[in-house]
Amino acid sequence: MENQQPIEKELVLIGGGHSHAIALRNFAMRPLPGVRITLISEQSNTPYSGMLPGHVAGHYTYEECHIDLRRLATAAQAQLYVDQAIGLDLDQNRVLCADRPPARFDVLSIDIGSTPELPKVPGILDYSVPVKPWRFFLQQWQRVIKRVTQHPDQPISIGVVGGGAGGVELVLTIQHQLQQVLQTAGQPWSNLTLHLFHRGARVMTGHNARIRDRFQHILTEKGIHLHLKETVLQVQKGKISCESGLQIECDTIFWVTRAAAPTWPRQSGLATDERGFIQVRPTLQSVSHSHIFAAGDIAAMVASPRPKAGVFAVRQGKPLAENLRQFLRGKSLQVYKPQSRFLSLISTGDRKAIMSWGALPLGYESAWLWRWKDAIDRKFMDQFRELPAMGTDVKPSSEPSPLMQCAGCGSKVGSTVLEMALSRLRQAYPSTRKDILVGLGGADDAAVVEVPPNQVMVHTLDYFRSLINDPFIFGQIAAHHSLSDLFAMGATPQSALAMATLPYGVDAVLAETLYHLLAGATKVLQQAGAELVGGHTTEGAELAFGLACNGLVKRDRILSKQGIQPDQVLILTKPLGTGLIFAAAMRQKARDVWIDAALQSMLQSNQAAAQCFLAHQATACTDITGFGLMGHLSEMLRSAPIQVQLDLASVPFMAGVPKILSQNIHSSLYPQNLKAGNGVENQSQVQTHPLWPILFDPQTSGGLLAALPKECSERCLEELKKIGYEQSSIIGQAASIQGQTLSAQQQPIVIY
Repeated sequence: MENQQPIEKELVLIGGGHSHAIALRNFAMRPLPGVRITLISEQSNTPYSGMLPGHVAGHYTYEECHIDLRRLATAAQAQLYVDQAIGLDLDQNRVLCADRPPARFDVLSIDIGSTPELPKVPGILDYSVPVKPWRFFLQQWQRVIKRVTQHPDQPISIGVVGGGAGGVELVLTIQHQLQQVLQTAGQPWSNLTLHLFHRGARVMTGHNARIRDRFQHILTEKGIHLHLKETVLQVQKGKISCESGLQIECDTIFWVTRAAAPTWPRQSGLATDERGFIQVRPTLQSVSHSHIFAAGDIAAMVASPRPKAGVFAVRQGKPLAENLRQFLRGKSLQVYKPQSRFLSLISTGDRKAIMSWGALPLGYESAWLWRWKDAIDRKFMDQFRELPAMGTDVKPSSEPSPLMQCAGCGSKVGSTVLEMALSRLRQAYPSTRKDILVGLGGADDAAVVEVPPNQVMVHTLDYFRSLINDPFIFGQIAAHHSLSDLFAMGATPQSALAMATLPYGVDAVLAETLYHLLAGATKVLQQAGAELVGGHTTEGAELAFGLACNGLVKRDRILSKQGIQPDQVLILTKPLGTGLIFAAAMRQKARDVWIDAALQSMLQSNQAAAQCFLAHQATACTDITGFGLMGHLSEMLRSAPIQVQLDLASVPFMAGVPKILSQNIHSSLYPQNLKAGNGVENQSQVQTHPLWPILFDPQTSGGLLAALPKECSERCLEELKKIGYEQSSIIGQAASIQGQTLSAQQQPIVIY
């Protein structure tokens, strides 16, 4: 029997800021026995503020200045919930999220940064772009670059509101990048006009006079129009109006003013200062709730107030991690004492920087200062690139070992845990079907469903280990995957039984995991018109889940694999690559954007695609899952006198697939699936093609492959793309075999 440390406490981190990134790295290097960590972040990566001006200037790529939170969470054995926290239920110790069930915690830490303080100026939200959250600003910035790149001969005017260090650095870096674009296109720099609006008499509030004077001189010298002592009164489309009567036309407006806090921490009941920032003790604990911590810009240190600067978030990371560790152990915490002054290396946009340090009379730009800053920033980011690989052995804990876990029915999850999870589930997802005679609402030993007259029942079963550290998302993916077998046969889902293996834990932790898992599955089931009617749970070393699904279909409407006919075409609805991407993720070789795109594909139901195929006279259909495209296509041709000509160039694949294949990374099922290549007549000619392996990649919640008449194919493809299957593609066509049987030299598939 396996001796497994049960999960006893839940540590939830809200936000992927610098402090939390450092804390997660600390937990990856020194795990927390018996603690489940959950990171809730609005995106799967987080920007490093020190390098973002360089990114705007074109000195760094997007990847170079962003921390991959999914990879970091995996190294720390943490769950990652990509969602927005919108509040706290402090009575139940739960984080309220925008698009998922609340997340329970024993200990909570908040590091969500800040946003620009936006005054009540008409049009500010409609016609300007705040620099934070950074992802929205960067999206708009890419549009600006695209516009100037595509139309460099057309004049463009950009306004930046806010003359602090952030606004000054932003306008200089914007100028550098766009001037490079214009120069490459052979266009004059005069096509670009930049305006900086500031209500003060001098820029760079908070820095000494020498620094402020130097930056003001640089801005003027570089031709940036300075509008000092100007308060913006109104923002219209393409125009800024000030109290003085000044009106300036601007195609794009960026807003960079002092930091502000979101409203939900105060509304949730946490103690905050007058501006809404969470008040913390020197231990980084909330002054009102000792089991809640805060760091970075969102935290206001009562004993030693400091300005909002990234350097403090970086310095707080290590003491935050240590105090979270100590608090979870019930031990005393250490006091964090921030430095009274800090070094700033402020970019001038052109690979030069100026150093600001308190009242020292510095004030000159230098290339070596920028190189120093570059070295500091790259060193900071390097610590997040080399992390423990998934599955790395962890040193034995000095904590007492739990009791040996039982097998058989002794490994089942207890009735108390089940009732805790199911009562929440019934409340959140009430039953709506009338043909479920006995389901989750009863206490019987089995479910009872009614089969309507003139219909038959279709059964399918799927079960697998979790491929993502998020039970709610995993539950959805597993449900989509399981239901696809019904859709591929033309059936309408009716009911499902769940099978769940939950990581060892105390009752509250088990109930939380089970609820999130079943909530994800139930959400998908009910969207498809089905109900969860029962299931079975057990405890084990890792999270695994599956569903036995039932569906209904009229006998004469069954859509099977073997219905393919001559002169038909084959349409595939989703791109291939999930097996490759998650195999690469286990080796820390997958970019976060690849994983995000793969998850979005897996979270797309095949129900609408199946209905589209039926409406366009499809005669055969299958879903592409574990055996890969070639394995499932071979099944379609097993008893048919058909040969398929497959167009490899038309087979859609996910972003990142070519890069992963070039590194010779494959799923563990790939070698077995590769045997299906023996059914390719010209295998020797095509197996050297770089994309050959994608045909054998096992898919999770993959797309549908259907055969339909050629005359219906274009209309069907157009409709598929219209309803959301944007990468649908005609990948081949079927032809009859002369003599109705394959000769010894012929194989059912030819690739061209």
